[in-house]
Amino acid sequence: MDTILGPLYTAVSWIIVQFHKLYSLPFGEDSGWAWGLSIVSLVIVIRVALIPLFVKQIKATRNMQALQPKMKAIQERYKNDRQRQSEEMMKLYKETGTNPLSSCLPILAQSPFFLALYQVLNKIANNQEVGVLTKDLVKSAREAHIFGAPIAARFMDSADKVQTLNASLTDVRLVTVIMILLMSASQFYTQRQLMTKNVDLTVKTPFMQQQKMLMYVFPIIFAVFGINFPVGVLVYWLTTNVWTLGQQMYIIKRNPTPGSLAWKQRQEKLRAKGKLKEDPAEVQTRKAVEAARANRQQPKRMTKAQRQAAAAQAEAKRAEEKAAEESASTAKKTSGGDRPAQAGQPKKKSGQRKGPQRPKHPSKK
Repeated sequence: MDTILGPLYTAVSWIIVQFHKLYSLPFGEDSGWAWGLSIVSLVIVIRVALIPLFVKQIKATRNMQALQPKMKAIQERYKNDRQRQSEEMMKLYKETGTNPLSSCLPILAQSPFFLALYQVLNKIANNQEVGVLTKDLVKSAREAHIFGAPIAARFMDSADKVQTLNASLTDVRLVTVIMILLMSASQFYTQRQLMTKNVDLTVKTPFMQQQKMLMYVFPIIFAVFGINFPVGVLVYWLTTNVWTLGQQMYIIKRNPTPGSLAWKQRQEKLRAKGKLKEDPAEVQTRKAVEAARANRQQPKRMTKAQRQAAAAQAEAKRAEEKAAEESASTAKKTSGGDRPAQAGQPKKKSGQRKGPQRPKHPSKK
């Protein structure tokens, strides 16, 4: 491991030493703030260098969201043929210019630096020279404290080991627990912001379920592994989480995913400022909907006594209507029978013809 990551040890330690020289001017060479801010500055340098990869990650994530309906259709169509399913997926990626691995590029590119920093701090804790850190610099960094906890100490360290770093186990565990909670919370909020504001919720896809699962899984992973990280690594990871959160907020505000909540909010702001060009038919339809919504009257709230009075009134009205219907039905039956013949008017026989009868022709002689 040391042979492979040796150049990274040198690069990471060199960046830390350069920033340490800068921060030593106001804080002092052995100050924990000088070493802690050096680690924060290391994060900033790495994340600035990874901005192009982050832009590719945003585009790849958005393309994957847009392709989810087509991917689901391919899975349903070739669910019994895995090979054909994979071929169609690769064809879809090629046609749309989408690379599924692009969404993981920032994490993959940052991982070697994270491992290098972990090993550098581990060697500092063991009082070993590493990279460009000389024996004096290692001693200074090893004894530097952040809020009472040495930057090389861990939550799982024994009391004896913590005492060799001139600190108490209570201070170390208190600081590490607080930093682990902040690290997990920032990771959770970052993922939640992505799910609630920058995803088109009208399209239900497996990708959304995957993102929702990661929203809860990642903070747990950070909490579990965080107890084995040195305080300096916790500073590194908390800083990179805060950077990711701020960077994502900027991207969502400036260039949100079409159909997402952030996109709708941005459209409303542009519409209010008159900077959004829309189809006149859509504008007229939206105004009609808003007018109908404004004119719609909400039912007034009534007290219990008013509700009982209204119910009694409605019941009385139904009883009146029922009585009127029964009265009308009785009158109809009475008037609908055989009427007696008027006096002086003979009854007609059933076989009698109506109208004048034609005279019979005289018989021929």
